[in-house]
Amino acid sequence: MKKMIIASTSTIYGGKYLEYLLPTLKSFFKEAKTILFIPYARPSGITYDTYTAIAQEAFGSIGIDVKGIHEFKNAKEAIKNAEGIFTGGGNTFELVNQLYKNDVLETLKEVLEQGTPYLGTSAGSNICGVNMKNTNDMPIVYPPSFKTLGCISFNINAHYLDPIEGNTHMGETRETRIKEFHAFNETPVLGLREGSWLEVNANNISLKGNYTARLFEKDKKPVELELGKIAII
Repeated sequence: MKKMIIASTSTIYGGKYLEYLLPTLKSFFKEAKTILFIPYARPSGITYDTYTAIAQEAFGSIGIDVKGIHEFKNAKEAIKNAEGIFTGGGNTFELVNQLYKNDVLETLKEVLEQGTPYLGTSAGSNICGVNMKNTNDMPIVYPPSFKTLGCISFNINAHYLDPIEGNTHMGETRETRIKEFHAFNETPVLGLREGSWLEVNANNISLKGNYTARLFEKDKKPVELELGKIAII
């Protein structure tokens, strides 16, 4: 039975790392003494040790220890034995690349389907969907496949931004890019705004946090999903 938190971001404006989520995480990971952290996304190219230390500080404030997956000789066994798992944000291409390189993507999917509690933020949320094609990240590496966990039946566009009225920037909006995706793909896409997250319990999905989310489906007008239980086919 899946038990997941899929968050748009780790940090909201004016807050510290994971601060806005900590009350939820304290309850969510209440049975875990130690969390397995997957630092493969390496935001700004920081090292695994540096990234793990950031996660350790945040979780330490709620009495939970953190160990990086890179600290284990056998990454697969680390995932299988984890009391809880957290995959942080950064570059989704590199995250997926390392999941394939270390041959742990399927193992991660298996334990999540069996109920190991999971937190993903940003890139760590992108991998929960069918594939990683709706990431905002630059393709700094080329993973063997864009296929990801498929723990939910749609894709995530994390850090979703609405067009800013009066802005003179001529680049594509997120909505434009998602429409381009749907010219070639059928998979629904959920634009998840910073400060909101999904809670997945088995096949029930609820939108939590401060903002609605924007659902895009091929050949349909985008719709706003209100906070609470949602249904996406």
